[in-house]
Amino acid sequence: MKKPIFPIIIVVVLGALLFFVRKWQGDDETTTKKTTTTTKPKTTADKNPTGVNRNYGFDRRTSYLEYTEHAKCRMQCRRISQAEVEEIMRDGKINYAKSDTKAKPCPTYALEGVTRDDQRVRIVFAQCDFKTKVVTTIDLETDWSCACPGDDSKHQNQR
Repeated sequence: MKKPIFPIIIVVVLGALLFFVRKWQGDDETTTKKTTTTTKPKTTADKNPTGVNRNYGFDRRTSYLEYTEHAKCRMQCRRISQAEVEEIMRDGKINYAKSDTKAKPCPTYALEGVTRDDQRVRIVFAQCDFKTKVVTTIDLETDWSCACPGDDSKHQNQR
């Protein structure tokens, strides 16, 4: 028995015709194509060249550090150097009872440790998107008398 070859030829010709019609439609300049332009919202990674998301946990990199005037005054009064602040930032233990990790826009982290000259200190950092501010420095064993901006009963450091 011979199978009719005519239906197979018709299917092949129609397939080729469909292929060429679609190809010519793509080249036709009168054909209007829908184009969609989307603007991607800026994310922290877009603004932050390192691509690190600083919104989860404490970032211990010292390259983001910035000191508030209050912190500078407290550091001078309590004899705590920038090197010691950076050391506590890298190696200190987070005291979650003294931290406010849900604070907006910048969560605060209270880190504690012992400096090179055996001072037991707590340093409070506010971690924002593009910088980590040193808010204050506290000597946990010695009560220094300081006259820094913002000192009043509301800002007393409690142990």
